[in-house]
Amino acid sequence: MNARRPPLRLPDWVRGWPRRVPRRRLVAAGAAAALLLLLSFWFGGPGRDTWSQAQILDAIRFVESGDRDDVPDGDGGLAIGPYQIHRVYWQDAIEAEPGLGGDYEDCRARDYAERVIAAYMRRWAPGAWRAGDGEVVARVHNGGPRGDTKPATLGYWQRVRARLP
Repeated sequence: MNARRPPLRLPDWVRGWPRRVPRRRLVAAGAAAALLLLLSFWFGGPGRDTWSQAQILDAIRFVESGDRDDVPDGDGGLAIGPYQIHRVYWQDAIEAEPGLGGDYEDCRARDYAERVIAAYMRRWAPGAWRAGDGEVVARVHNGGPRGDTKPATLGYWQRVRARLP
């Protein structure tokens, strides 16, 4: 028994809508929506807290080394300096910005380590670094290029967030 359904009938206001709105308005509305979406992604989405790069670095440094400059190596000797930078992190930053120069051991100095972090963030999280998205910056610093998507970096972010104003 094949009962045929009557075709779906849309209300008149839906069927006639595109003909009632001039094409220019449709294009302008679409462009405005696209621009709002782009700005939302650019600035980290609605309601996202932001901080200055210096504030983010201060909070990360406190979590990593208690804000000390003469900090022992961490992760079994694999991370050095006040930001506990690993060699592969430094290599990524140098590859992105060869002008940094220096040696991995230079990451023990706060100023150099901050330049390494800035280069790393410009490579792997440029929008977040520019916008001051502390969560993405902290999680990428802790978990690598895709650290902001790893559940394992959430606890680290909570510790950094507690140090941000």
